[in-house]
Amino acid sequence: MLKRLRDLGNTVIVVEHDEEIIRAADHLIDMGPLAGEFGGEVIYQGPPSGITVERPENSLTLQYLDGGRHRYVRELRPWQYSIKIEGAREHNLKDIDVTIPLGVLTVVTGVSGSGKSSLVGDILYPAMKRKLEEAGDLPGVFRGLGGNLDRITRVEYVDQNPIGRSSRSNAVTYLKAYDPIRDLLAQQQYAKINGFGPNYFSFNTEGGRCPECQGEGTVKIEMQFMADVTMVCDECGGKRFKPDVLEVRYRGKNIDDILNMSVRQAAEFFAEGTEPEARLVVERLQPLLDVGLGYIRLGQSSSTLSGGESQRIKLAWFLSQSRSGKKGDRILFIFDEPTTGLHFYDVEKLLQSFDALLAAGHSLVVVEHNPDVIRNADWIIDLGPDAGDKGGEIVFQGTPQQLRDADTFTAKYVTPR
Repeated sequence: MLKRLRDLGNTVIVVEHDEEIIRAADHLIDMGPLAGEFGGEVIYQGPPSGITVERPENSLTLQYLDGGRHRYVRELRPWQYSIKIEGAREHNLKDIDVTIPLGVLTVVTGVSGSGKSSLVGDILYPAMKRKLEEAGDLPGVFRGLGGNLDRITRVEYVDQNPIGRSSRSNAVTYLKAYDPIRDLLAQQQYAKINGFGPNYFSFNTEGGRCPECQGEGTVKIEMQFMADVTMVCDECGGKRFKPDVLEVRYRGKNIDDILNMSVRQAAEFFAEGTEPEARLVVERLQPLLDVGLGYIRLGQSSSTLSGGESQRIKLAWFLSQSRSGKKGDRILFIFDEPTTGLHFYDVEKLLQSFDALLAAGHSLVVVEHNPDVIRNADWIIDLGPDAGDKGGEIVFQGTPQQLRDADTFTAKYVTPR
């Protein structure tokens, strides 16, 4: 369809990570080398074939396209326990029985409209939620839920909804990394002399935040006959805090300097500190690095994050909880197309994070089309054979190696590892 649009005389610009579309392009613009402040450069532009000729050293895209950087390969995990859904009939599902292994990475795949969301989002998640918590939305039509349900203590649906509705919410408050930062600043001599406690460095409470913008950094001007206008606060210049609070510095940096650091810069900065609070900041920022979000800024509003970034922040929070959580807590995590908007490099980070959750004893069910994720599944449930009324059946269940012998659309496009 894209080529037909082009052949009709149109110009088509596509922001994309899909390998097939990249290779089919007439002109490729590769941005990087990394993300956020570590990116913003044109690494290569020209025909896709030219990138393998010019071979820009800092192009991650090239490294994956020519095999110079091997795709992530995880070790398959065996499984013993499972949960079973019997007689799933929601929407186009054809009264199917589904076995979902526990303690491993299960990928539910199939063409768009084949019934994946109906099975996972409309039946599995609400049914497990009601079973474990005795509350929740009414699940879709199915006959029964069985298997080793006692092996799961909680179910979590990790979606791409924003992590907070307030413009003050951000990744570091979500992961509780902001608390030790405020404690560190409150320990500085200038803060002690002026009686600035940790709450003075919060933009959610009265005290140290700018009274004009209420810690927003911006003010909204209501226009009677036009859209409201948002402007940088004149009082604080967008720094969110009062001038005397900004005089408090930890190792030469005030709260505004710290909030403008990227996660990677902040981790390096606090790693040089000797205080227990500094080590705690690094510990709580590490999951953001693990999921490939080292480029976002500490004070970056959640409203500026993409759906994929919000989803990965939630994943980072669960990683942090798995490392410090109580033993015996076995969570069933459900992800709906988590690779949306992710580069090959980001997918690698995502799979590593999945492995960390599995190592902690949890189970993962992922609705996905990405070939790298499907190849790295421990168990594949392929729905189809087509979409709508022609879908809703299980056309394959098994390992990636067994998939190559299947006669499905997925099998034709996904080669085994």
